[in-house]
Amino acid sequence: MKIYDATATAEALPWGPLVRAIDQTLTDLAAGRVQLPERWVLPLAPATHWFVMPAWLSAAAGDLAAMKLITYAADNPERGLPAILGDVLVLRASTGERLALLDGPTVTARRTAAVTLHAARQLAPRPVGPLLVIGTGVQALTHVTAFTEALGIDEVWVRGRTAASGLAFAQTLHQRGIYAEVATDLNEALQRCPLIVTATPAQAVCLQGTVRDDAFVAAIGAFTAQMVELDPALTRDMAQRGQVVIDSSAARHEGGDLLAAGIDLSAVQTLAERPARQDGGPVLFKSCGSALWDLAAARCVAVEAQA
Repeated sequence: MKIYDATATAEALPWGPLVRAIDQTLTDLAAGRVQLPERWVLPLAPATHWFVMPAWLSAAAGDLAAMKLITYAADNPERGLPAILGDVLVLRASTGERLALLDGPTVTARRTAAVTLHAARQLAPRPVGPLLVIGTGVQALTHVTAFTEALGIDEVWVRGRTAASGLAFAQTLHQRGIYAEVATDLNEALQRCPLIVTATPAQAVCLQGTVRDDAFVAAIGAFTAQMVELDPALTRDMAQRGQVVIDSSAARHEGGDLLAAGIDLSAVQTLAERPARQDGGPVLFKSCGSALWDLAAARCVAVEAQA
């Protein structure tokens, strides 16, 4: 079994192959070649939960399994620790042979951004930017990296919980050679940016107002029924004016942004249903995460791990 640290895990998951693996895994899911049990979310301590997330491919599709075991501790950043800790185990499904052990936080960050990237390519009315990112953590940074490297976005606007955090994040992007400005006026930024990513701890509403008709909003910070990033009025407005797509069927009961707005989720399409881009109106992509995306990441490293 090969063990990948955070750096090696990131290097094993380049955007192009990872997005292609996501697309192939969606095809396999639609064809019934993927087993995807509901994830377990178990309380370990106050504000700390254990996520157990398995998924596997049939023998015909690759005979591969991925098991993610991570903890999410919302208060960890105040302790000087990452909010997400844990691993992704890659196995041969038919025999149980361990092939690789991946860094869980790195897999989570990169596969989540790659799913957003896949959705933007398929659904965004104007996938050329500028990009507004709300949040200043790992997911925000990974999404900016994905959009600048894979979509060619060359202008980023940043909004943090405080002016200081937004400025510090913009400076981090500058150091990476990315043009970034702090969005001090949210309404002005919404009119400037057709691409919007919300990537916060979802402890309070971070996006409100009115988005452009050609906007693509990826809401990825809220991944339980109780978490909300988007103002319910904005969510309802986007649903009425445009299109709502979810990353997987689990978002029908985990998508707090949609549930808080009272959206009828019975007819909302998932990525596996290959929704078509509609003419006119904004697109809201609600992502709650799924072991499906960890399985796609496992596909990227399986060939190397078995070599």
